[in-house]
This record gives sequence, structure tokens and C-alpha cells, in this order.
Amino acid sequence: MKIRGGALLANAFKEKGVTQVFTLAGGFCNPALEGFMQNEMPVINAPHEQVAGHLADGLTRITRKPTVCLVGPEGFANAVPAIMEAWGERSPVIFVTGSSTQKREGSGGFKEIDDVTIAGPLTKYSASVTSGERIPEFVDRAWKIATSGYPGPVHLSIPVDIMFSSYEEDSGREERPFSRELRGPHRAWPCPEDLEHVLSLLANAKHPMIIGGHGVWWSGAEKKLEQAGRVLGIPIFNVPYHQKLIGEEHEAYMGLADVHQYPPSKFALEQSDVCVMVGGRLDNQMNFGNPPFFPESTTLVCVNGSHEEIELNRAADVQLLSDPGAFFDALIGLKDTGRWFLKDTWINTNRVKRGEWVEKTLADIPSVEETEGKCHPLQLAIDVQEAMEDGDWLVIDGGNTHFWSEIAINVAGWQGKKLGNILHPGTFSLLGVGVSFGTTAKMVNPDKNVVVVSGDGAFLSGGLSIEAAFQENLPITVIIDNNGGLDCISQQQERLFANEKHFATDFRDIPFHTMFEGMGGHGELVETRDQLIPAVKRAMASGKVACVNVKAKGYISPIVLATTDKRDKASIE
Repeated sequence: MKIRGGALLANAFKEKGVTQVFTLAGGFCNPALEGFMQNEMPVINAPHEQVAGHLADGLTRITRKPTVCLVGPEGFANAVPAIMEAWGERSPVIFVTGSSTQKREGSGGFKEIDDVTIAGPLTKYSASVTSGERIPEFVDRAWKIATSGYPGPVHLSIPVDIMFSSYEEDSGREERPFSRELRGPHRAWPCPEDLEHVLSLLANAKHPMIIGGHGVWWSGAEKKLEQAGRVLGIPIFNVPYHQKLIGEEHEAYMGLADVHQYPPSKFALEQSDVCVMVGGRLDNQMNFGNPPFFPESTTLVCVNGSHEEIELNRAADVQLLSDPGAFFDALIGLKDTGRWFLKDTWINTNRVKRGEWVEKTLADIPSVEETEGKCHPLQLAIDVQEAMEDGDWLVIDGGNTHFWSEIAINVAGWQGKKLGNILHPGTFSLLGVGVSFGTTAKMVNPDKNVVVVSGDGAFLSGGLSIEAAFQENLPITVIIDNNGGLDCISQQQERLFANEKHFATDFRDIPFHTMFEGMGGHGELVETRDQLIPAVKRAMASGKVACVNVKAKGYISPIVLATTDKRDKASIE
């Protein structure tokens, strides 16, 4: 029996266990869509290719399992921002895009674009399928590359003639591997001597600390991280901008490893003698491993599960190639073997510092008179979480709202809030991802409230994705911090420009809530703080896709303030 190349593609993904596909249906996609339909694989049609990519990225981050984004040749260009966002967060999304026919390649074929070259720097693997019989081979190769070692997105380009041509249903089965069914990724086991060196450093440390990164999440080792902190009494921090690793209310969790917007981490880093970063990268967020973020007196250890990560962390004093879970098992074992003597004084001191910071942060929020009756962005973020129930999901969009919300998460966690999970933009803090991520969170957690906190600028960047929530009947609640412009940028301009004014960053007063009402959802306008919590509760209880449009006053966030000097710096470095 012969089937089209698109059906061969669908069969290959079915064999890998793919349970969800996102697309913007176009002529190129039809053979694959027929195959997905025959395989009874769910497909969601998004209003834009970038939205399809963000939806696939969001679901991949939540499930830790690759999801497929399928778009046509011209749609590839629209999907590039989603590829970039997945790349920044190590999300193993499988992007499949169309290309012009092989027969006319290089001669200006229909919608011809060199997508393989463009996607190369933003993926772990970008290739063009060269033969229809090899489609299963390319899918198998892409899947293994995406999920092994340092995970990340991959890209397959399929010429339109291969997509529509017919091939034997069992193409490629005569060659190994004869079975291409789903298998787990390979794990790196530590060299015993290298592992013992790191364990000895920690066993003899007086002020150790752990920073958990993306690799902990993708390896599924967050419970072991929590156990290490609890059993050994080691303060645990996490890199910003990623999924929740430990409950914010947990006794060993101390918050963000961010010296600009979270002073308790600055104290811990300055006092630490050994700092172990597990599954993270010494990138700009970590000041590339340098002082003053990591003091010269601190022994910096990086534990990573792949050679790619180790190479990125060359600045570390000590490096260990190890799966995060294997490392945590060995670390926890120090207690059982009688090699662990750390006293509670160190972790208790860090808890005191965290509590003092929470009190000061709350006391420093401007009064209603100072905000001219509008909501302060930090107070907005705190109140939204107060309205939520334990186990609910919080999604944060990019921009200044993102920074304020991260601070609020640490405040609310100290006060006992137990969120089900948190989704952030990745390293790029890309605007417009929030609604897509919130939609996928609701897909996985239909019985939980899912709340998206977005700025007006972020919503204007990606708000069209709300149609997918309406279309799939996924009632999420979107809170819009509406300060009438790109506040993060305007605040920088006022410190950069000689006239201390901002320029080309304002929006008109947009009634976002009426847009939701017009589409059949629930909408409310909040003009004062006392209206906020009741409005959020009504929105969540409405059973509809909902919007709470909050009039807020713009304030510069601590991270922007700390890294922007008047007329010396224009952006975060």
C-alpha cells in the first residue's frame, strides 16, 4: 500500500507517541493533516504560525515531551520567534515546515526560502528531507537529537513534492533501527573521581548553596532537588525565567538567584564558600560566572547532564558531567554515610534574610495616593495571587510585568501560597507568549484555574492567540497590567534621554475587556485596587475565557533600575 509523504510523516510521529499537533492549516499541510486525522491525533488550528509555535512550546514545557508545530513555507518566517523562544528555554519542540519542490530548488520555486539555514542557529538540528522514503529516518533522528543531552528544538523542512508524493507505507523498515518506537533519552553518569571531588567540597563547606536550572526540570529531578535541600539543610535558589522547581513555600527554597531584584540571593552568594549550579548556564543572567555575582572567594561548581552544557560553563571552577538526578542521589547519600555535618544556622540565617526582604518589599509599595488611585504593578501581581487558590497555575508574559510578577511570586510563597506551577517566558523574555502558554496549561489542567498576567504591550504582541482558547473551550483568565505603553522601555528612556522624557512608547487607552466580551467571553475593567481581587475571582468563576483589564501606574522594576544608569546605559546587559 502506498501513502503520501505527509501520511508517512504522521505515522512516524504517531510511533513516537506524539499526542498533540499545532498548525495553521495551509495547502502544504494537507497530506500530513490527513495522516493525523487517520491516526486520530488531535490537531489544533492556530490563528497565526507564531501562535502555533508558542502553543507547541508551552505544551512541551509542561509535559516534558516533544510536541509538533506544522506550518507551510511562508509560515516558517512567522514561526521564527517561536523557534527562538523554544531555543532559549531548551524546549524540544519539533518544527516541521514546507519548502518549494526539489525539482526547482534554487530557481525561485513557489514560496522558496532557505529555512534550513535560517533555523540552524536557533535549533539543535535543522535539515531538509531529501527523500520521501527517509521521512521516518529523519523524524527518528530529529526526535533523538531534540530529547538527548542538552534538549532543544529541532527543525525539519519537507519539499512540497515529497509531501504530496506517494511511498510504500513501510518505507525505511528494511534498515536499522527496525523499531523506532519511543524510548527515553540517554543519561550521563558521573565519573566516580569527579563526583567524589564535588561531594567532598560540599561536605566540608560551611556556607553551601544550590542554584537549580533548566536541566533539573528537563531531567525530571525537581523532587530530588527538594529532598536535598530538606534533608541536608542547603539553601536552594533557582535561575529566573523557567518552570517551578520547588514550592515557593518550601523551607529550603530561598527564591531567585538574581542579585538585582532579589537581595537575599546577593547575601547568600556573598557569604557562600561553595555554590553548586545544577542544570544551568553561566550566561548573562549569571554574569557569565564572574564577580560580583559569584564572588572570587566562592568555589563555583557546575553540574550538567550533557557535554553541550559543560562547554557553556567553562568559567566554573569545577565541572561535573552528570545527570542532575544521579548527582542529587549521591549528594543526599552523604547524610546516610555520616559525612554531613552542616548545622541549621546557615539555612536559618537565609530564611531570616528572606523574611526581612518580604517585609521591606511590602512596606515599600507606594500608597494609593502616590499611585493616583491606580494599581502599583507589584501590588497588582500580589493581589492576583491572593485571589487564586492553592494548586492553580500562574503564567507570566514578558516585559516589565514579568519582573514584577517574579518578585510577587517570592512574596506570596513566603506567605504560604502554593501554586500548582508557574510558566515564564524563556531567556529572551519574549513578549506575547503568555496567552499561548496559559492555553496549553489549561489543556493539561482542565480542573484548575489558569491565570495569565500580561502587560498591555505583551498582550498586543500575542493577544490574537486568545482565539485558540475560545475555539478549544479552554477558559483561562487574562489579567492585563494596563499602564498605557511599553513601560519598561519608557522608564529606561527617562534615564537615558537628556530631557528625561520618553518617546514612541505610548499606547492609547485600549478596552481589552470589551474585546473578550465581544468574542463571547467575560470582561471587567478595574480602575482601583479595591476592585481587583473581587474581579479576578468573578472572572475565574465565570467559566468563560475572561479578561480583567487593570488600570495601573507604571513603575520601573528593580532589575531595570539596577542595570540602567541615566544616559550611560540604554538596556539590561
